[in-house]
Amino acid sequence: MHFKDRHEAGIKLAEKLNEYRDNKDVIVLAIPRGGVEVGYEIAKILNVKLDIIVTKKIGLPDDEEFAIGSVGPDKKVMLNEETIRIYNVSDVYLKEKTREMGREIARRYRAYRGKYELHNLKDKIVILTDDGIATGFTTKAAIGYIRSQNPKKLILAVPVAPSNLNSEIRKNVDEFVCLHSTILFSSISQFYLHAY
Repeated sequence: MHFKDRHEAGIKLAEKLNEYRDNKDVIVLAIPRGGVEVGYEIAKILNVKLDIIVTKKIGLPDDEEFAIGSVGPDKKVMLNEETIRIYNVSDVYLKEKTREMGREIARRYRAYRGKYELHNLKDKIVILTDDGIATGFTTKAAIGYIRSQNPKKLILAVPVAPSNLNSEIRKNVDEFVCLHSTILFSSISQFYLHAY
């Protein structure tokens, strides 16, 4: 399955989330950058609130795209200890990247929202979205933060995800909506005809 762009993916996801239309307790939280376009369409069609949730992955020292951990909006860190051990990643590198990602999260909140202020999600129905899931680290950081806020319900809605992550993801959310899941997964951009 391919999508023309992230807007089309958001429209198709909104069709699967129609039961949440016009519900004032619902908030769509989009992970920038690609998730914002997807989330915009979902929120517009469902007539619910849209906001962002910023998480950042920590990449390997020689391959920033290969995630070995992530930092959440509350600056809590999640690490893949086994991968860190296998690649012999130093504590100094991890601490440095954690601080750097924490600063970048605060900067992005200020850029997108004008202030670095986290959400109060208690008793809300949260639809978390992105343009897809690759390693799952940024998504897991977002899920961890949202869960800490005691929402009424947490729905993860994404256009694409690798099938090997599905069972792990389902355990951490109340509902998982994914339009296309496959084992033949190299990057999120492979599923979009128009990249950025």
